Amino acid sequence: MFTRRAALALGIVFWTGTAAMADDGFRFSSIDGGQIDLTAHRGKPVLVVNTASRCGFTDQYDGLQALHEGFGGRVLVLAVPSDDFGGQELATGAEVKEFCEVNFGLTLPMTEITRVRGGDAHPFYRWAAEQGVTPRWNFHKILLDGEGRIVGDFPSSVRPESAQLSGAIEALL
Repeated sequence: MFTRRAALALGIVFWTGTAAMADDGFRFSSIDGGQIDLTAHRGKPVLVVNTASRCGFTDQYDGLQALHEGFGGRVLVLAVPSDDFGGQELATGAEVKEFCEVNFGLTLPMTEITRVRGGDAHPFYRWAAEQGVTPRWNFHKILLDGEGRIVGDFPSSVRPESAQLSGAIEALL
């Protein structure tokens, strides 16, 4: 049985009693144009990851793509490029998109470059901070259940292909 103590021992922080996202949810501007509406994915897990193209963790894009492909349409894996940590993101969304396609073959959904901390952070990240979850660096992963509640918070050091992360996602399916 997977207990809270076991989860903490594995470096996973599970949150209980967190509020679900508002009924109108959160929308991100897509790097491809248009909107990515998290409420359109109700009923399935959502993994939101703030990313940066010039970070030491950038090779995690491979693992994020593998999660996207491996879980198919049962899980939304959303990359959120951000320049909030050490100026490690490229200058424009077009540059980020090209970099990710050329170097990692990314097909998973990706937002425009987005603030993830501070007063001008995207509303999703301000809400997450109210729930006690704030990214401390690039490639911080926030896992939502099918009801839009934060159920997992994974630091940059937890790789997308890790048993901790994939196990937490599988437990939600």
